[in-house]
Amino acid sequence: MSGRSWRSVASVTENGYKVKIELREHDGWLEPVLSGDPSVTIADLVYTCHEQTIDRALAKFDVPGLDRESLDSILTYCAEQQCTQDDATCGGCNRRSQHLGHQTLEDFIAAHKEIVIGDGTIKLRGSGTETLTIASLDRLEKVWSGETYWYWARRILRKLRHGVRCAGVAGKAFAGEGAAPVILLKDPQLADNIGMVARAMGNFGLDGLRLVAPRDGWPNDKARIAASGANYIIDHAQSYDTLEPAIADLNWVAATTARQRDLRKPVMTPAQAIVEMRRRIAAGERCGVLFGRESSGLENSDVAHADAVIMIPVNARFASLNLAQATLILGYEWLKDQQAATLGRVTEKERALETGLYMGHDRAATKEQMVQFFEHIEAELDRAGFFTPPEKRPKIVTSLRTMFTRLAATDHEVRTLRGIVATLARGKGKGRKA
Repeated sequence: MSGRSWRSVASVTENGYKVKIELREHDGWLEPVLSGDPSVTIADLVYTCHEQTIDRALAKFDVPGLDRESLDSILTYCAEQQCTQDDATCGGCNRRSQHLGHQTLEDFIAAHKEIVIGDGTIKLRGSGTETLTIASLDRLEKVWSGETYWYWARRILRKLRHGVRCAGVAGKAFAGEGAAPVILLKDPQLADNIGMVARAMGNFGLDGLRLVAPRDGWPNDKARIAASGANYIIDHAQSYDTLEPAIADLNWVAATTARQRDLRKPVMTPAQAIVEMRRRIAAGERCGVLFGRESSGLENSDVAHADAVIMIPVNARFASLNLAQATLILGYEWLKDQQAATLGRVTEKERALETGLYMGHDRAATKEQMVQFFEHIEAELDRAGFFTPPEKRPKIVTSLRTMFTRLAATDHEVRTLRGIVATLARGKGKGRKA
């Protein structure tokens, strides 16, 4: 193969095979590929590790000698952009876009004869010779500048070397089995969203998470990272191929939607649905809340399985909520009236709070302290000639005392106020008045 070279990037494995990076000539460019399978580009490997997991990528690309140890060196090649030394780039990388001089979207369009968006309704014409078809304008926005594979490789290296962030955080369930509604995600598309849903669930005591046909498979490290410590929810999440077995043991299910459905089902707000679920759970029934995929929500065939529909009050002109936001709203309604709920966190050093003025270690000023303050400030105002004409003094004094009493000051605040009055009247230090 013309223009081919080899780079050794890994230690010898048990079978003596050494993984290398081959520089393959493709469309006039040198692309880094795996020596054991030249059809696998470094970009393919990095993309799969990033979008799925390291273990899934190793299983998918079953290349002799490719393991977690050799993957470290391969990722280092990409992360440190060692490809620049070889004058090589991966297709779709932003480094290639830079080589092509695509500084703006307009540059990218001009380099093509035509860019067809989706079904062809939108066509962008340039002065090049090639026609490119892209699924959507959103995808075009990402494609034109290229992906930052080298940045992804850095993130994957951190996982490979140090483990997944918060992986050691276990946590424990808030409620007993069946004591809270389960959250069901139908056809979730992004593992990050699953993780953020788990985090929202953990905030409000919802422990049971069930997934139906997650696009990127399950389990997924990206979900664990996004969960930010709600690992017990991720670890115990159940995955199903279809909806029916996911809801088989539930007695009552509510489907969430922002679109009106021509189905004869009760429509409830989150608060109303929570009241109904509390009643049923208290009677020994099991309940669940069903969410659809991020891009299009639930199909009518999914909603048909539900006993009721939940519609969240929103701005009619912008009704779309992401999965974690919707889960937060349902979770808040679920936990807000329970005795186990607290205002903020509770630790060894932080006690549970109640609504109202937080005093901390302070105490309210006594009436004696307030009277002493009133007499102090009034004496200084007298000395400064503030009460003019004298007949208005009683009314002004009453107003001052009313105002400062309404402050409901602490003893520390009263001492501070007296210090301010004394400083303004007499000065302090070098500024002290004669």
